[in-house]
Amino acid sequence: MVTAETAVVLPVLVLLALTGVAAIGVAQARIRCADAASASARVIARGDAAEADALAHRAAGPAVRITTVRDGTDTTVTARLRLRPLRWIGAVTITETATVATEPQVQP
Repeated sequence: MVTAETAVVLPVLVLLALTGVAAIGVAQARIRCADAASASARVIARGDAAEADALAHRAAGPAVRITTVRDGTDTTVTARLRLRPLRWIGAVTITETATVATEPQVQP
């Protein structure tokens, strides 16, 4: 009797474990994406826009894409990272935004 219940419950436990591992991977990717957005925003606000892409790729990997918007005295950087934690789960797009004050000597 115990063997039958174990045979039914074991696949469910494996599925829960895989889902937990995927959730941890997504959480780590969100942190990396937020780091990439904030680091790139600081660099762009200082006027070193050429270095921003390399810094974002170093922080979040080569798949990260950043977009920049300068609005008055603020610089806003949005980092997007598309990942697929498990093959049988659809792709997840992570978006993080950072806004910093633009340095006064930097021209838009």
